[in-house]
Amino acid sequence: MAVQPSVSVLTHFASLPEPRVERTRRHELLDLVVIALCAVISGAESWDDVADYGRRKYDWLKTFLRLPEGVPSHDTFNRLLQRLNPLAFQECFHSCMRALAEALGLKVIAIEGKTLRHSFDTASAKSALHLVSAWATANGVTLGQVAVDQKSNEITAIPKLLELLDVGGALATSDAAGCQTNIAKQIRDSGGDYVLAVKDNQPHLHEDVIQRCLDCVENDFAGVEHSVFAESATRHGRQETRTTYVILSTEGIRDAEHWCDLSAICCVVSERVVGGETSIEARHYIGSAKESAEVYAGAIRNHWGIENSLHGTLAVTFREDASRARAGYAPENLALLRRIAVSLLKNETSCRRSIHGKRLISGWDNDYLLQVLQGFPE
Repeated sequence: MAVQPSVSVLTHFASLPEPRVERTRRHELLDLVVIALCAVISGAESWDDVADYGRRKYDWLKTFLRLPEGVPSHDTFNRLLQRLNPLAFQECFHSCMRALAEALGLKVIAIEGKTLRHSFDTASAKSALHLVSAWATANGVTLGQVAVDQKSNEITAIPKLLELLDVGGALATSDAAGCQTNIAKQIRDSGGDYVLAVKDNQPHLHEDVIQRCLDCVENDFAGVEHSVFAESATRHGRQETRTTYVILSTEGIRDAEHWCDLSAICCVVSERVVGGETSIEARHYIGSAKESAEVYAGAIRNHWGIENSLHGTLAVTFREDASRARAGYAPENLALLRRIAVSLLKNETSCRRSIHGKRLISGWDNDYLLQVLQGFPE
């Protein structure tokens, strides 16, 4: 019975297309992918780490993998991940993450980009890989990722990512890069709602939202459907009060009809007191959901969970920015393995250790690693 969780891993990756020619193949594709995933969960940061993990866990791995030629060298893992089609790899990933997300229930999906700092290759004029990820903030699940083309930016990557997701019934949030009319329409056409940060990349919209918020405050919101929500917190000697204003009206917004189902404009005013010094900052958003300021405040606050819970974990615990994987598709595929690992570790709740601690235990205790892998739905 203990082998069963690992069998579900094999099932999810069974449709991966083989990138290698048959005459040079000595090792099973699924064997290599599963070893790499288990190694990354357990703390591996390089191909040498992955190969060493496989050799030292050979007897255990052999209980559910074929391993006809034993565990390969680090070069074999490297070559495979360089050649493996990342779109096909992601499709396998998306199928199991969609199932996991459905089981957990989705509320807010944060869309945000991250650059893998050391994935550049000067010799081949290859810039550092930039990925746009979707993160279910309340569930701690990565729903998908798309690499930004070197000649493009997040504006073209986000629609591709949305095509892979099921945002029906969810609230999708994005920073200013995602504040585009086509992205808003795509989210609504998929059955979701949007909350998009508004900045100077949409100058007319930004100007109108700011002015509308100021006018409403000056007139004490007379005759305007609105709501206000305030929350305070004290952390590390910093006291912060955030007040969220939501106006359920598009009056005063030029070209409001171009923003699909635009229903609300939002202003979040943050007042911080640090060392006796007070600073005030205002941020602005638009949204399609006819919800209260408390709902908007939660969605906006949770959006930054992708920075702390995903990107921060990848940078600090998984040392992603130090990764030297550069050739072929290796950076993108290895990044996907890390995101699968983060999702599985965050949703394993029997152990109350940090992600770092859970990785250590996964490497020490095969039974616990199987428990982590149970995060893959059948």
